[in-house]
Amino acid sequence: MTGAALFLSAASLSVCASPQSKTPAATTPPQKSAAAAKAPAKSSGKKPASKKKGASRSARRQTAPTADRIKEIQSALAGKGFYSGQPTGKWDAASIQAMKDFQNANGLKANGKLGALSLQKLGLGSEVAGIAAPRQQAGGATPPQR
Repeated sequence: MTGAALFLSAASLSVCASPQSKTPAATTPPQKSAAAAKAPAKSSGKKPASKKKGASRSARRQTAPTADRIKEIQSALAGKGFYSGQPTGKWDAASIQAMKDFQNANGLKANGKLGALSLQKLGLGSEVAGIAAPRQQAGGATPPQR
């Protein structure tokens, strides 16, 4: 058996060493130049996949208030003496200034934006926050506060 193995080894060596052999010779990969070695690797342009938790971004975005909601806010500002004129349903410069004045008078950051705290102070806050304006029940009575 040793002779057969030796014969196969010699035959395989002669095939690899033969100039007429069709098998490619082992080559080493080309070396990078010094400048290419220092250059940062190029990215494929694809962003790595990230894990999303909960709803997508678009589902969490706050939508702009409707014209009716803006009229409601303008009416509340007018009722407190900060907005003059008829509610228009457009959040214009007069509305922003009225909100800034209201926010300043109530110790809030006076930026003129419709923030949750400002709306709560106006009595128009979210019920989710637990600081909503009291609802009118049938007969005009307001429900007791918790």
